[in-house]
Amino acid sequence: MNTKNSSTHTRRYKVLLSSIHSVYRLINSTFNIRDLLLRLAKLICQVLDTDYCMIVLLDPSKKFSSFKCVVSTRRRFLIDKKLRVTKGLERRIIKTSSSCRNDQVMGVPLIADDLLGFIIVRDKKRGVFDITDQKILMILAEQSVMGVRNLELYEEQQKIVLGSIKSLVTLLDSRIPTEYTHSPAFSRLVTAIAQQMQLNEKELQSLQYASMLHDTGKVDIPLEILTKTKKLTPQEINIIKCHPVKGAQILRNMEVLRPAIPIIMHHHERYDGTGYPSKLKKGQIPLGARIMSVADAFEAMVYGRPYRERMHINSAIKEIRRKSGSQFDPKVVEAFFRAIKLNKFRKYLQSIQR
Repeated sequence: MNTKNSSTHTRRYKVLLSSIHSVYRLINSTFNIRDLLLRLAKLICQVLDTDYCMIVLLDPSKKFSSFKCVVSTRRRFLIDKKLRVTKGLERRIIKTSSSCRNDQVMGVPLIADDLLGFIIVRDKKRGVFDITDQKILMILAEQSVMGVRNLELYEEQQKIVLGSIKSLVTLLDSRIPTEYTHSPAFSRLVTAIAQQMQLNEKELQSLQYASMLHDTGKVDIPLEILTKTKKLTPQEINIIKCHPVKGAQILRNMEVLRPAIPIIMHHHERYDGTGYPSKLKKGQIPLGARIMSVADAFEAMVYGRPYRERMHINSAIKEIRRKSGSQFDPKVVEAFFRAIKLNKFRKYLQSIQR
């Protein structure tokens, strides 16, 4: 082997090792199938120096795609609905469960215990696809399969967890008066604020759980206090102020909720340190709790409470702005205003104003 060929193989070997490491990091930092497929397709384009990569996951019949991801120089998209597989190369990979290659197109199957899907690349920028390119794509496909299978199992577990949490919330809501429960849009509002602040998937998930369960501790408050329409006594206020700690105590043994516990515990802290239960201030307060504090206060104002009349939405928005820097984190307040301007909250805000 001449020196030039040896140098080329060494370089490609290093690229492969780096790519395997990159796929491993993707798998361990991505928590949904859509993001994983898009990021994998982009990485494969970079590794193989191509202008086009398509990753397809199949439904159980193998006749339809369940996910189809395409990354190219012209477009980048993911379709998560059933589409019939009709093209010859795709059907050939499905029929034979084997890879194929010519100068400008390569395809490899994604195989675990069964055929999960396939990857197709084309339009190599320089030269043509060779056997080494094919081997590299097959190795990346093997790693991709592990990522897809792990996420499928993870998402299935999350569905089970979310179902259990919803059942728990229903049980709690049957005990807590409806005047104290939140609108169906509350969790979406909390999540939208968090997205504006660019929280990652794990943080968003914990915040979603906390937003559904943050009032769990109210199940331990006497009904005559929860339903009281007159001004609460100092003693009654102190009893209500115990609900974040009570909620954390009730939920603390559920392993999956552990990251959500600090949010539940501290969502009534104030940015200036005058809140409860621990009088934390500014950055001492978990970010998720600072986010939920704004959404929680907004809904309490616009929907009212048995002991307090509801406030017009414009007045509530002004109040949120006025308390920025005292009760609320100013950065969270700005994220809140960006979130409520999103189209998906238009109906939510309109329903409040009626």
